[in-house]
Amino acid sequence: MNQGVETQKYVAINEDIKEFLPAKDAIILKNDDEASLLYGSHDKNLRLIRDAFRIKLVARNGVLKMEGEKEGVEAARTSLIKLLEIIRFTGNLGVKDVEQTIMDVQNYVEGAPAQAIDLFQKEMFIRPKTQGQANYIETIRNNDLVFCIGPAGTGKTYLAVAMALSFLKSGYAKRIVLARPAVEAGEKLGYLPGDIKDKVSPYLRPLYDAIADMMDVGQVKKYLDSDLIEILPLAYMRGRTLNSAFIILDEAQNCTVKQMKTFLTRLGTKSKVVVTGDITQVDLPGGELSGLIDAQERFMNVNNIAFVYLAKSDIVRHKLVQDIVAAYEL
Repeated sequence: MNQGVETQKYVAINEDIKEFLPAKDAIILKNDDEASLLYGSHDKNLRLIRDAFRIKLVARNGVLKMEGEKEGVEAARTSLIKLLEIIRFTGNLGVKDVEQTIMDVQNYVEGAPAQAIDLFQKEMFIRPKTQGQANYIETIRNNDLVFCIGPAGTGKTYLAVAMALSFLKSGYAKRIVLARPAVEAGEKLGYLPGDIKDKVSPYLRPLYDAIADMMDVGQVKKYLDSDLIEILPLAYMRGRTLNSAFIILDEAQNCTVKQMKTFLTRLGTKSKVVVTGDITQVDLPGGELSGLIDAQERFMNVNNIAFVYLAKSDIVRHKLVQDIVAAYEL
């Protein structure tokens, strides 16, 4: 038996005993199959939870009991509940799911529920998972023009889209405009088939994906059709003035200085702008200065324009992404 992880075959328990179980330090499992998936082969998943949060786990008679410091027990319980949700939704659980869940909970910011972003779907909220993300959300709330610079996987675009939807739902914004420069990431794609919408769609796909992750598909279509949400290439912003809008420029490192000026001057009354990008991944032709790098130097000391810098520690994708980003910095 592994120290700190004690397991026994699941047997059905009387529902009446639930009320006598400490709610904050125990998990009740539904059946043998659920217990088997949650524990993992040779209790590997439980050992990962135990070691990550420095607690003791005792599994007996369909009840998973946690013992240890309050913070560790609470974090372990949150992780186990998330893992059970995966099991009950997918019918499966992999080691990568366990590792990612542990990392998410470890990165979770104390007090983050107060910064939860309210979305359209009932009881759906987006919460910051790192202190950097929490600062990012607060900066967007308090400023009309925000630049967010950081590596891949830090939630720059995702959180900006979540905030835009929240502002739309609350009525603070009347519409959302999402723009991206149509620049190929080091590849020559040639002449893409189809009309103009078909040609630019691949560049805009990440923005569609972010919205689809936070709204019902039917609602997304309705809002796109009515132009409450507009997703377009940066070149289409010329000549427009956008009032009462939440405007996002994604992948801004790939716009030129002239394009950045054109975009920023679209800002109308009662509007908010968020510009996101990674200045280490510029795909512009050689010798062309990135509009994001230029803006960073040009506006750093201008009042009412805020800069947020996310770091490797704010990466919330697969845990290997932090190592990958670090490796490319060598």
